[in-house]
Amino acid sequence: MYCAAQRESDGVVLALSGEWRVAALEAISAELKAVPLAGAQRLQVQAAGAQIDISAAWLLRDYLARAEAAGLRTSFSGAPPPALGLLDRTLAAHAPTGNEIAESGEWLDAAAAVEGLGRRTVRTWQLIESALEFVGRVTVAALRGGLQLRRWRLTSITRHVYDTGITAIPIVALIGFLISVILAYMGAQQLRKFGADIFVVDLVTVGVLRELGVLLTAIIVAGRSGSAFAAEIGAMRLNEEVDALQAIGVDPMEVLVLPRVMGLVIALPLLTVIADFVGLIGGGLLCHELLGMPLAQYVNRANEAIASTTFWVGVIKAPVFAVLIALAGTWCGMRVRGSSRDLGRLTTLAVVQAIFFVILADALFAVLFMKMNI
Repeated sequence: MYCAAQRESDGVVLALSGEWRVAALEAISAELKAVPLAGAQRLQVQAAGAQIDISAAWLLRDYLARAEAAGLRTSFSGAPPPALGLLDRTLAAHAPTGNEIAESGEWLDAAAAVEGLGRRTVRTWQLIESALEFVGRVTVAALRGGLQLRRWRLTSITRHVYDTGITAIPIVALIGFLISVILAYMGAQQLRKFGADIFVVDLVTVGVLRELGVLLTAIIVAGRSGSAFAAEIGAMRLNEEVDALQAIGVDPMEVLVLPRVMGLVIALPLLTVIADFVGLIGGGLLCHELLGMPLAQYVNRANEAIASTTFWVGVIKAPVFAVLIALAGTWCGMRVRGSSRDLGRLTTLAVVQAIFFVILADALFAVLFMKMNI
């Protein structure tokens, strides 16, 4: 027996007992239908002696709703069953007012904002820790290599010098030529108004040698080689080749990262020199064709415009830019985890980070050289 009804003067007291489970719903429903409610005005339920699950709570809730629809006042003697209270809360038995909605929305928005800020802060800190750890491991591997030259893996370094340097000469030379032509053309259009055509040579030589030659070369190499580093190492991470290297006792920093860093440190200054040389040629050709300036005059004026430090200011930046590009590409490649989508995202991120770090470093160099009056 799952329920016992006791008739009183103005209503019925319904005492629940036993285990109200989903397997007994038919029997419980039959007993509830047999409860005499005719002529009663109230229905009082005593549920302390019953163990009610969610399914039985649904049945009891529907029974009480039909009783109320028939005009009875329903109530519980003591606390209602927990399962029934859970249903009422889940179904939101009463609609919140406008003020309640506004207040709860404000609290939820504030809590979500604080939580989001905390999560972003933690992720940023973890990212900084990961970057510092990576740089530290690369530094340790480089120091070990300095003590034992056989660890430098010259064959691998040579291959990366070819991949990042030799094969990039055509595009670097083309960009260097075009940017110097553009710079000379724009300068000539403005300086011609003041009869200062000769200073176009100063603009081209100083601009290309100090800034544009190395900066544009670094940006091209960041898009070309930085993405290649991230994609190559990321694919090795997906194929578990990096884990295999660690399993046989080989340091991935020594095998995968250092050769790429050293190869790019050698290749980027050489590419910068080529870009500077081709840029000066492009500026000279445009001055000759557009301004009618003899090439001998262009060379003499270039010698006068170039200070003793102009060329070296640009070349000194190249190894620093190379280290930043190589570290950004290899670090993003090492962070690839588990999916080709992650590989594509981090390859793109490697290019973005490399270009950002190059431009940031160039700005810091500009401030440093200004302070040094160079």
